[in-house]
Order: sequence, then structure tokens, then C-alpha cells
Amino acid sequence: MSVEEPSAVPVWTLATSDDPTLPAVADGSALTPDRLTELRTALAAFSSAPLVTLEAHPLPKQRDRAGGLPLDALSPLAQELSRLVAAQANAVPAVANVAKSGEVLYRMVVPAKVAAQVGKGLVKPMVAQGTTNALRSPVIDAATKKIVAGAVFVPVETAAAGAAGGAAAGTAAAGVAMTVAAPLVLMAVAVGVSAYADQQRQKAIAHIAELLEKLHDEKLAQERNDLDGCRDAIDKATGLLLDRGKVGASLGLDSAVHAISIATENAARRVVKWENALAAIGDDPVDLADLEAAFPGITEDGGEFRTHLELAALAIALKRRVVVLQGVEAGQNDPDNPFENFVRSLKTDQQRIDDLEARIGNVLLRLSALELRSPKRMIDKLMTRKQVDGLLEASYRLRALGDAIAAGNATADVVIEIEKHSDGTLTVLPAHAP
Repeated sequence: MSVEEPSAVPVWTLATSDDPTLPAVADGSALTPDRLTELRTALAAFSSAPLVTLEAHPLPKQRDRAGGLPLDALSPLAQELSRLVAAQANAVPAVANVAKSGEVLYRMVVPAKVAAQVGKGLVKPMVAQGTTNALRSPVIDAATKKIVAGAVFVPVETAAAGAAGGAAAGTAAAGVAMTVAAPLVLMAVAVGVSAYADQQRQKAIAHIAELLEKLHDEKLAQERNDLDGCRDAIDKATGLLLDRGKVGASLGLDSAVHAISIATENAARRVVKWENALAAIGDDPVDLADLEAAFPGITEDGGEFRTHLELAALAIALKRRVVVLQGVEAGQNDPDNPFENFVRSLKTDQQRIDDLEARIGNVLLRLSALELRSPKRMIDKLMTRKQVDGLLEASYRLRALGDAIAAGNATADVVIEIEKHSDGTLTVLPAHAP
């Protein structure tokens, strides 16, 4: 049986600004995947400037492209990637192979430390379908469900220790290959996170539609329609900004932002009501009827409480996407330091959304920990089998609320996958945790 030789995969260390104080942690030799992970962690720990790594893999023939955002071959992100590859194509064989290939999978890994700068709630671990704790793999062939052939990673543009730099073609500090590519990092992060936020929107819309079919509540249906109606303006603004255009009033983004702000306020008001109800319940066992009065439909698939939860999730997903758009616009207005402006503009609004999501998560955890008791009127009587089954089912549904909270509250690394096709177009897939 023949053993397949691992392919050489070029890997760039991308910086958003010059950082001559970077310590020597690599010698320019080929890296194993484990060694690359260690190097990435070390770079993030020691560098004051945001650093990410970018790998260029052969594009698998079959992949899950659900939720990907398409970009034109002339888009700034496509041009930045082409410029990056062309700069070292003549010097590094692995890069030359990428330049010749029409089908490439670029995989940008943003370390947790850097990801935290753009909001801890932007990306959560993605659980694979049919499993409870298996996370999405880096590069998988959709046909075989196997990880693409092994690889060794070749650092690109390694220079002598102590070399200074600042040119876009590539610089090095203390023996570590480094390329200053702030626009590339900015646009890749923005598109990947925007795609992820839209993926969350689609999930929330699907859940709300299913719940409303059972609930028949016109007021909540109107809330859903108002929010989903913001999508067109956000999509147009996304495309325009990523082509370095200016967002004008004609796009309708202002009215979309207003509708989203109203929805987030509705969610915040409902959270206060839920928190007060939980405070009144305390830690004592609670009668199911009393719980239903405070949280209507909490134990029903089509209940009002669960619809309110999905509306809040939809508002948060849309708000995250708008915040990223506003960050991109701020960054592009000052090309000399786009990533710093991008991060700065995200912080305040992002913190509000993170706090709202955390409060909702806390409510769900407290509800999932509640102990149900038999109805007061049944204290001196035996409960029927049906009543016992109903109480048990309600208890199980409460426990399941805690499972709805995304795994891993701590900020994880963020992976952004960019597919380059033979016609030069790109597909940027939703950002995800490794």
C-alpha cells in the first residue's frame, strides 16, 4: 500500500501593522499542523499587533458551501489575495503552485486573542450534525467526509533575524515571516463574520416561521417581518462596502438599523421581565401553572416564550452584521490604520449585544435548573399517570433550555475559509471555530 506524501501548503503570517518587537519563535523550516498551532499561539501571545495566519490549500471538489457570500473577481478581497500570492510566486515553490492553480481554498485563522478584539460573541463553535460535541473540521471533502490529505506548512517570506520592514510584499521581524496586509485581514474578517451572522439570521427565521404556524400571533409575525425586511438593505450595503463604495441613504440602511434597534430594545425589555419573574420564584420548587403564567408557552414547541427567544436571536444576528458593516466603513475611511478603527468602532455596540445575549443565556440556565413540584391542589391526592408524565415532560423541556446556549463561552480561534474559483470569483464561507 502506497503512502501519500503530504502536500506543501504555504502559510503566511499576516500583520495589520509593523511590529519589530516580535520575538524569534520560528526558523523558517517546514511546520507540522501541531507546530503551526503552537506557533500561532505564541505569535498571538507575544505580539502587540493583531496577527493571523493564512494557508492556501487545494480546493476539495465537494464541500458544504451553505451560507457562503460570493464576491466578484475584481473585488478588493480577490485583488488583495492575488497580490499576496504574486509577491512570492517566483521565490517559493509552494506559492508558485498556488498561483498556477485555479481552485484554491484559503484558510485564515484568527487567534482567540485577536478574535476577542472584535467581540466575543461574533463566532461560536459549530457542532457537526448528528453529534453532540464534534466540532467542524478544517478541510473536509464532502463526498468522503474525510480530512483532505495531510500537509506540511511552509512559512512564506522568511528573512534574516532582526530584519526591519513595513512593505506590503513582506517583512520579517526576529526571524518570523510576516506580511503587512491590514486591508486583506479587515475584509476577510468582515466578510466571514457577516456570512456567519446571516447564517444565524436564516436559522432564526426558520425557527420563528415554524413557531408562528402554531402560535397564530399576528403581532409577533409583524415583528418577524419587520426584522427580515432589513435583509435587502444589509446585503446591498455589504456588497457596496466590500467593493470600497460609500453607503448612501438610498440603500435604506438607516431604516434597517432603526428597525433592528427597536427589536433589540424589545428583547431587552422582555429579558428584564423574565429576570424579575425568576427573582420572584427564587430557588424554591415551582408549580408548573405558576411557571406557565410567568413564561407563557415555555413547555410548548409553539409557545410565546420560545418565539420571543427566536426573535431576540434574530435581532442579535442582524445587529452583529450591521455592527460589522459600520466597522468596515470606519476602517476604510482611514486606510492607514483600518484594523484599529475597525476594532474601535465595534466595541461599544458589540458590548451591548454581548451583554444582552449573556443575560438571555443566564435566564435559560436558571430556567433549566428549576425544580418543578406537583400542583398545590394535588398535595393530598395521588397524581394520575398522565399528570406524572406531563410533569416529567415539562421538566425535560426545561432542562433542554440550557442546551440551547452555544457551547463555549470563552472566545475561540476564528477560522475564515475563502474559496477561489477558476474564474477568479470568491466564495467566503461563514466564520467558524476550528
